[in-house]
Amino acid sequence: MTTPATVAGKVFLIFYGMLGCAGTILFFNLFLERIITLLAVVMKAVQERRLRHSGILPPGLRRDFAESSLPGWKPSVYYVMLILGLAAIVLSCCASAMYSPVEGWAYVDSLYYCFVTFSTIGFGDLVSSQSAVYENQGLYRLANFLFILLGVCCIYSLFNVISIVIKQVLNWMLSKMSCLCCQRCHKASAFLGRRNAIRPGSRIRQGRFARPPDSEGPYDSDADGRRLSGEMISMRELTASNKVSLAIMQKQLSESANGFPRTVCGSSRQNGFSGGVGALGIMNNRLAETSDSR
Repeated sequence: MTTPATVAGKVFLIFYGMLGCAGTILFFNLFLERIITLLAVVMKAVQERRLRHSGILPPGLRRDFAESSLPGWKPSVYYVMLILGLAAIVLSCCASAMYSPVEGWAYVDSLYYCFVTFSTIGFGDLVSSQSAVYENQGLYRLANFLFILLGVCCIYSLFNVISIVIKQVLNWMLSKMSCLCCQRCHKASAFLGRRNAIRPGSRIRQGRFARPPDSEGPYDSDADGRRLSGEMISMRELTASNKVSLAIMQKQLSESANGFPRTVCGSSRQNGFSGGVGALGIMNNRLAETSDSR
């Protein structure tokens, strides 16, 4: 229950906490990334062994298969959530079996303490390692430190996976809500599909291309002053249309390369919960979000 008592200690805690918490979050993110990479390695090894036993994998391709990169092997969000949940439960049960006899707590209270501590809620109603003397005190404090460190890593990673599932549910709800304006979406997509067309004339420029009274030429007899379809468009119109088409093509290529935006009912999901920062970015890049493919 150590807390700063002086003004200098409190000021030091503020600046030290900024660096310490940032470094701890980085450590947790790296832990989550290594867990996902480990699952990808296991999935790849299991798939290689299955193909080898079935005889589908030729001997010459085994080396290429073993040396292939891991980004294509993406474990499901739900598999990662299940594994992290089981790891957190096992750690909590083992830690509670240690806290209950040493601290004199009931087993349920020990489980409660593990969740409050591992999730960094920290109410402070139950605190471990506060007695002056313990039996095998050094070993107990080392085990206490390891249990808390691994438990916080697992619970933090589990919370991030649950946040991905919540994001998927919210995006699904947003997609259902956006379907109410399907007519507007179809009209917008139809307009975007026609905006790259090169038109010989328009109503805005009808005065410019209207037939002069003293001129001769193959002009259309309609009242809007459109030129005949056989007339060549001006160089200015061609250049402007090419610029617009090139900009749109570059944008589409960039979005395709980055994998977004995914269209829902003809409109992009840029207003959805993308989650591309920190642990959410790791999850989006390294996990297969199964709900997006539905």
